Amino acid sequence: MASAPTVEPTEALIGPLSWPVKPKVKLGMTGAEADLTDTEQAFQDMAHGFAATVMRPIGEKLDRLTPEQVIAPDSPYWEFREKYLALDINPVTLSELPPADLGKILPIIMEEFGWGDGGLSVTIGACQLPPLLTLMFGKQYLLERYPVDLIGCWAITEPDHGSDALDPSKQIFHAQGNYGRPNCVAKLVGDKVILNGQKSAWVSNGPIAEVCVLYSAADRGNGPDPENGVVMIVPMNTNGVSRGKSIDKLGQRPLPQGEIFFDNVELSADHIIAGPEEFQRAVYAVHCEANGQMGAIWTGSARAAFEIAWKYAHDRKQGGVPIYRHQAVAQKLFHMYRKVEASRALTRRVALFNFTQPVPALQSAMAAKVTATQTAFEVASDALQMLGGNGNTREYPIEKILRDARASMIEDGCNDILAIKGGFQMMDPDLL
Repeated sequence: MASAPTVEPTEALIGPLSWPVKPKVKLGMTGAEADLTDTEQAFQDMAHGFAATVMRPIGEKLDRLTPEQVIAPDSPYWEFREKYLALDINPVTLSELPPADLGKILPIIMEEFGWGDGGLSVTIGACQLPPLLTLMFGKQYLLERYPVDLIGCWAITEPDHGSDALDPSKQIFHAQGNYGRPNCVAKLVGDKVILNGQKSAWVSNGPIAEVCVLYSAADRGNGPDPENGVVMIVPMNTNGVSRGKSIDKLGQRPLPQGEIFFDNVELSADHIIAGPEEFQRAVYAVHCEANGQMGAIWTGSARAAFEIAWKYAHDRKQGGVPIYRHQAVAQKLFHMYRKVEASRALTRRVALFNFTQPVPALQSAMAAKVTATQTAFEVASDALQMLGGNGNTREYPIEKILRDARASMIEDGCNDILAIKGGFQMMDPDLL
């Protein structure tokens, strides 16, 4: 057996150590992260400042309003929207970055937004999807008609079809199951598309959107086909488009969500982004993007909950000492910190991989989403427990973060379904 190569000791390799006698590192807001480049740091500072001064205070105000008040003309939502547009962060401007830079910068931005407010972060993400899919499928002419600063939404799930709408390949479908009739159908007739039906109450930005990226079953004359559907841009002011009321819900209350109805909506075929032959690829693409961004958003939300608990443990006294002095509290904070660090590491690693590879890995995007949302809920729950009775009050935002995080484990594909589909995505048929 060959011996290990010898290495001449040098001062650079072995020291001497310049550590303090009792070493201790005070980590920054994103933990054990390597130094950011000047560009990355600038984006983080900008996003964090916006999250702290705009998103968090406005999100707390919106959380206490009715769904109707959230979208009313005098709602703080519109102040948030105006200030967000001033940042000029959107798929068009971000697409100017090299893929490796984008893979690092986007999760940094979305983590800071998630730290500010989970629901408002999702409204930002939903706005990005129509122009993003337009760019991904080379339909830039649609951006000239429907600019990037319009309020966007993504309509895919239906009253009778939830997370299975994200599974046109039927990886999670039971062999004896029957999909049934789609609730929304796009009939392709010559150079026109005629839409009829509805999308579910969970369309993010549905009540206020100006443009929609619609995923629908397609009918090419032989009946609706949910496996080979159509993806298209739908301007929401088109005749025949209507909306349901904003839903009242447990968490993410600053995020307007509601049904969209289509009654003989007629559009030219050039509104199609991806036709039946490209439909499954388009579902894969949007799912990778959405789950990747969810990983970053809810890592930020988990970090927010951890920071509140960490500060509280220094301030709150029980038994004559700050509660941080109690072993159980220190242990709990360590595990909260550990989960946030693991979620961030996975999310950023997946983002960089997916932006720099020829084809992104859907199972990895799903892993980031499931890990981050589960982490956000667990960390927020532990934080509320640490704050005791105070955690249940609105004086501290923990109860809001907990409600927001609970919803995140269902949206963009519920975690249970994502785990099944992700497992099948990992399968190698050649080994079976």
